[in-house]
Amino acid sequence: MKVAFIVEGFPKISETFVMSQIIGLIERGHEVDVYADSPVNEEVRSGDYKQEDLLNIHYLKNSSDKLSNLFHAFRSSTLNFFKNPKAISCAWNPKKYDEPRVFPRFLLPLLTTAFIRNSRDYDIIHCHFGHNGLKAAFLKRIGLIDSKVVTTFHGIDLTSYISSFGQDTYARLFEYGNLFLPISERWEQRLIELGCDHNKINIHHMGVDCEKFVFKHRNLEENSQVRLISIARLVEKKGIEYAIRAIAQLVKVYPNIHYTIIGDGLLRQNLEDLAKELQIEQQVDFLGWREHREVIDILDRSNILLAPSVTSREGDQEGIPVTLMEAMAMGIPVISTWHSGIPELVKDKISGYLVAERDIDALAQKIECLINQPEVYSSMSLQGRMCVEKSYDLDRLNDQLVNIYTKLLSEGK
Repeated sequence: MKVAFIVEGFPKISETFVMSQIIGLIERGHEVDVYADSPVNEEVRSGDYKQEDLLNIHYLKNSSDKLSNLFHAFRSSTLNFFKNPKAISCAWNPKKYDEPRVFPRFLLPLLTTAFIRNSRDYDIIHCHFGHNGLKAAFLKRIGLIDSKVVTTFHGIDLTSYISSFGQDTYARLFEYGNLFLPISERWEQRLIELGCDHNKINIHHMGVDCEKFVFKHRNLEENSQVRLISIARLVEKKGIEYAIRAIAQLVKVYPNIHYTIIGDGLLRQNLEDLAKELQIEQQVDFLGWREHREVIDILDRSNILLAPSVTSREGDQEGIPVTLMEAMAMGIPVISTWHSGIPELVKDKISGYLVAERDIDALAQKIECLINQPEVYSSMSLQGRMCVEKSYDLDRLNDQLVNIYTKLLSEGK
């Protein structure tokens, strides 16, 4: 099969699932191209692969400057105009097609000319996040592509994006898209509420490589250091503030607690200031982003993973955080929240603990439970691994994705 992925920034450390799918398809003998708005200065690996091993990446923007990109789009459209004048004209006049105003003026012309230049007949166009699905729907609507359009929905595209652009934002995508892959039951229901045909929906989880994230039996030795960890972008919906406040409660009784935060983001300075204000800066380390192999090594030395996700003030929500799957695959007990699709992965009191969003006392209590109940710790360690192996193993999921594509293509165009 020939598959094109339409994404935004590529590759992103916070979106390793995209790279994992791409590599999975390549390893199964399929041809893959990537159309990305812009490169991201981050090294992302999947197994033995990194982005340099993917030769067919087409970046649309040539700058972070809006005027420069507008000129780039105009020049590219001029050079390619006679190859497909109708498509390029449509790309510069999306209002004629009643397209939602969600993209910069230059983006659709750049995407259109990229597809014209490459002139490849793709079987599948796979878009990650709904707003990227809108791009493919536009290309199909103007007759530039005749591929099957598949869109994976993750969370932000069904929460804050809808709040910003309206309930009917995806109307054209629902009309011209062929298949929609929400990553959880929660988002399947949301798609139906927004008007998507339920016959076009197929839940498809993100997953982790269970051979890379090796399970081992773990325990917390009495009076040893308790190593807690979070791996996340430092933005509101990750809820790291509440973990820090819970740690501040616990250090009074458990001075051997240490909390490592891997990740970066807009709230990093605020969170560092909070740790100082609570006088626990010695117990909390902010490491920023780390290369994936190093993240696995640090995770392997940790005892408990915290993912205290919350709904942001703008309504932004998680999907199902991959870091939860990674920790559970390694046998590390997790504590998270009753948020979005997380309860579909973490079964409360069985494969981890769940607490209400922003409930600092409950978060501290569950950490204390794992510290003081070795039999619960051991049981959750094993149950977590079993859950991931059953439903979130990347190799199985990539096989499923190929089967999904094959079934879709067998239905005819």
